[in-house]
Amino acid sequence: MSSALHRDALRTLTEWVPPDAAQAALRDRFGGHLYDFPDGTQRSCYPDHVTASTVVLSRDLSRVLLTLHARAGRWFQFGGHCEPDDARLVDAALREATEESGIEGLQIDDVPVHLDEHAVPFCGDRGGVHHLDVRFVAVAPDGAEHVVSDESLDLRWWSVLSLGRPNGPPGLSEEVVDAVRLARDRLA
Repeated sequence: MSSALHRDALRTLTEWVPPDAAQAALRDRFGGHLYDFPDGTQRSCYPDHVTASTVVLSRDLSRVLLTLHARAGRWFQFGGHCEPDDARLVDAALREATEESGIEGLQIDDVPVHLDEHAVPFCGDRGGVHHLDVRFVAVAPDGAEHVVSDESLDLRWWSVLSLGRPNGPPGLSEEVVDAVRLARDRLA
């Protein structure tokens, strides 16, 4: 028996119109995973499980708030595992962004902007875990002050124009750069 979150994740992915063929292939991969695994949104689903994350932008869309992840040692958007109390995938994304940024009042769009599958060697005791990450976009309230959580070494606003450049966050993956670009396009 699937949960409300599982059903919502399937609906969200089925209704989403991907921006390109690579994103369409990931949507089909994630949907197939959910069809095969009724617990596919829970971290107990091994080795793959759906996660939810959020690109947090400033109201003028010129800056993105990123976290220097404590365990990975790299800059990312906010996100993580779905919890049993999450009714919708977008709820999980908003909860994670709020917990990890300390910012209340984020305005999140309920349409995904990007998908990414990535290995997470430090997730779980068995290793070999892949996160099937569904990424959303949210706007921070003007004057919002962030707070570094236990999951982060640092939080910082970065100019969107600096991403992937020497003056931007070091080691930022192309997938995160793409997610930020697509997030801005969605809200522009």
